[in-house]
Amino acid sequence: MRAFARGAASVAALIVASLFSGCAVYMAAHQPDAKDLNVLSVGQPRARLIAELGPPVSTYTTNGVRTDIFSFTQGYSGGAKAGRAVLHGAADVATLGLWEVVGTPTEGYFSGTQLSAQVTYDAQDRVTAVVPLKGSEELQASAAAVTTPSPAPVVTSSTH
Repeated sequence: MRAFARGAASVAALIVASLFSGCAVYMAAHQPDAKDLNVLSVGQPRARLIAELGPPVSTYTTNGVRTDIFSFTQGYSGGAKAGRAVLHGAADVATLGLWEVVGTPTEGYFSGTQLSAQVTYDAQDRVTAVVPLKGSEELQASAAAVTTPSPAPVVTSSTH
């Protein structure tokens, strides 16, 4: 009889946990996707920026030079989102749903980084300059990774 009572209690606990779980799990799984910040480099076509970052919030032309202002949320990779959702789900079950008190506000706080940049183009609509406006550290780190030339290979020859 005691084994039955323990089994029933375990089933009841899992049902309660599944009823209370979900907010943090859902929020983690539906965080914004990571954007490819490599599109914010000199020479990229404007269409590629729009395809990756979405439409610019503002576009203007001064002296024949087109300038866009992009504002977007830099999110997380699919693997990171899935991993966080699994961890929240496991914590929900382990704590019988009490984890939601911690997990939901945490996911609300870690909802991506708001970034914005001013981008200018040449006559062929290719990027000529990117000026970070918000989230400059992340944008500059990405730009440095893209524009830093790799060392040239050393070529030697023998005249013997």
